[in-house]
Amino acid sequence: MIRGSCLCGTIAYEVTALAAEPGHCHCRTCQKAHSAAYATTARVRREDFRWTRGEQALRSFESTPGKLRHFCGQCGSHLMAEWITLPQVILRIGSVDEGLETMPVRHIWVSHQPAWDVSTDGLPRYEEGYPPP
Repeated sequence: MIRGSCLCGTIAYEVTALAAEPGHCHCRTCQKAHSAAYATTARVRREDFRWTRGEQALRSFESTPGKLRHFCGQCGSHLMAEWITLPQVILRIGSVDEGLETMPVRHIWVSHQPAWDVSTDGLPRYEEGYPPP
């Protein structure tokens, strides 16, 4: 079981299984939303994700048509995003507290990677998204 929460502890969630290995997303919306060079995320089937505390404190915004980003209304921590028509949600790995044993396996949207981000780790890099499995 993967468990996570926001910075202030108001909101918590559980994930029974990941649908895909985590990856680092360098798209501009992730950069802006997380104030970072990239966001580490993983896909989770909707039925494998559930809020366990504080769902009433959730806030969201539509960052791209059809995509909602969910965050704590008190501390601002981004927890999960979703394309409303797809069967999976996008877990924000930085909010995980325990139970995650899978390491990131790729970088996506490196075409948006800022010049000051010179990190290299040997993982495969994709200019945009990556091909479906």
